[in-house]
Amino acid sequence: MNREYYGKLIFELSRKGRGGYRLPSNGCSGEISDLPAGLLRDHAPELPEVDEPSVVRHYNNMSTNNFGVDTGFYPLGSCTMKYNPKINEEIAGDAMIASLHPYQPVTTVQGALELYYTIQQTLAEIGGMSEFTLNPYAGAHGELTGLMVIRAYHAERGDDRRVKVIVPDSAHGTNPASAAVAGLKVVEVKSRPDGTVDVDDLRPLLDDTVAAVMMTNPNTLGIFERNIPEIASLVHDAGALLYYDGANLNPLVGVARPGDMGFDVMHINLHKTFSTPHGGGGPGAGPVGVRKGLEHLLPNPRVIKKDDGTFDILYSDNSLGQVTGTLGNFAVAMRALSYILSLGRDGLKMVGPLATLNANYVKEKLRDSYLLPVDGVCKHEFVFDGLIDKSTGVTTLNVAKRLLDYGFHAPTIYFPLLFHESLMIEPTETESKETLDEFIRVMHDIAREAAESPDMVKSAPHNTPIGHPDDTAAALHPVVTYQELIADEV
Repeated sequence: MNREYYGKLIFELSRKGRGGYRLPSNGCSGEISDLPAGLLRDHAPELPEVDEPSVVRHYNNMSTNNFGVDTGFYPLGSCTMKYNPKINEEIAGDAMIASLHPYQPVTTVQGALELYYTIQQTLAEIGGMSEFTLNPYAGAHGELTGLMVIRAYHAERGDDRRVKVIVPDSAHGTNPASAAVAGLKVVEVKSRPDGTVDVDDLRPLLDDTVAAVMMTNPNTLGIFERNIPEIASLVHDAGALLYYDGANLNPLVGVARPGDMGFDVMHINLHKTFSTPHGGGGPGAGPVGVRKGLEHLLPNPRVIKKDDGTFDILYSDNSLGQVTGTLGNFAVAMRALSYILSLGRDGLKMVGPLATLNANYVKEKLRDSYLLPVDGVCKHEFVFDGLIDKSTGVTTLNVAKRLLDYGFHAPTIYFPLLFHESLMIEPTETESKETLDEFIRVMHDIAREAAESPDMVKSAPHNTPIGHPDDTAAALHPVVTYQELIADEV
């Protein structure tokens, strides 16, 4: 493809007077002069003037610059970018589902409510919880909703002193952000050298001002929190609740349940663990589950099954209120249900073990070139601290940029903040050994290039439409609109 031509912006392809369409007469008798002056533009919009073939070619060629799980390996750590089976899309796109309106009479959507209720019950079984709501629109929205449940729990008991949330120093950034939005004060608990929560540091933090402790298990380093029974006991003895951040649920599916570990409230990143195409802002869903005794606090509305076997939408005065206008992202829930039912009980039991196997395979194959700060068996993901050989000056950012030249999406970099050159990789269970072997080979090649030709790695990428931009300038001074360069016409 001629990137010099087809890589241009649509505005750059514009030629005055050129067009590829003609609008029919609108048949209206009114004139523009009849419109209020305040609704009229001073000047016509500066839209590109392009013929139809150029438009079609432009957008098709632009689409090839997008990278997704359908085009290649996407080892983005802590994001669980697994392949999304196309049967899920067929189900969610079926007219009997896609054409429903959220405010239809309950009697006309009994089938949809049964599906909704079924996935509520299914997620409760998978998570070891009593009941779930599908209302939250995203993982962070689920966190906020879960913390609102916790606040409502303490308020119902008249315990208004509990205004703090304890968060590990390795936590996802959404944890302290969600706590702050919920009006709670964030307190950090430190990690041990092995990456797990330091129980000795946690003990003195637990008092009657703590509302909850938020944890991810496995944690952000991909390490299973082995002391979780002791932590749960300490949290409950202090009168607080234990919250499970479900971002890393994938390796536990079919193996362990957060509810059985002592967690009281949890959310699930439905789009990650249960397979919806996501990234770039959506779509997503963050269902929230609660242990027995907290069900009434879940947000309105709730889908219930009545004694006569029919389904209804319930609004409760005891609920914490509403967090969405309706019942959440229904299509995302249907994709998840399709995924779960397609795999079945036996298939789901393979998700966690295969994700863990793939992660450990890649980790062990690369540890001779990349620095592994925390040794031992990981779960779904692991973190390197850049290259072992630091003398070359090649950074984690350089490695990530160079991967683009080889056709791989870069892993998560510079997170978690526990290490200076963090490079976090999550292969997921859907990638084949052949794909992982090719990724391993390329990572070794980049390590060798860093030693032999460091400047080539530092100046990467070389084969992408955009080279190595100034990331700092792009962040501080973003250009988000096209400014036409006007040249003197001769």
